[in-house]
Amino acid sequence: MKIILTHEVSGLGTAGDVVDVKDGYARNYLVPRGFAIRWTKGGEKDVAQIRRGRKLREIATIEQANEVKGQLEGVKVRLAVRAGEAGRLFGSVTQADVASAIKTSGGPEVDKRRVELGSPIKTLGAHEVSVRLHADVVAKLGVEVIAA
Repeated sequence: MKIILTHEVSGLGTAGDVVDVKDGYARNYLVPRGFAIRWTKGGEKDVAQIRRGRKLREIATIEQANEVKGQLEGVKVRLAVRAGEAGRLFGSVTQADVASAIKTSGGPEVDKRRVELGSPIKTLGAHEVSVRLHADVVAKLGVEVIAA
């Protein structure tokens, strides 16, 4: 099935790409979660619009990405969340939570879709998070989760 990606999907492509995937993957995962739309002849207009939006948000060069990486790695991110007695969180820390914590800690504004959590953060303490700034540049930063 041909689809148009509306978000970056690791291992598949970036927003605006037209890719061919198996029917079940598109129908059961990509389309319901909003990562893709079905390809149609009229959808070509959507591709141009998605690419324009991606170009505005995207970090254009590796030099810019390395500069932002230096800024990110210099920021100490602390995130206050509700937790139980044993240090387990009520829920988990999301990508959007990390992106907003970076901004409030004085770091650069980061798109939540660029934040990659290795596994769900469900406990208090120090955790490592990756931020994919460019295809070749990934910033690793420590996030300290504390009780609110």
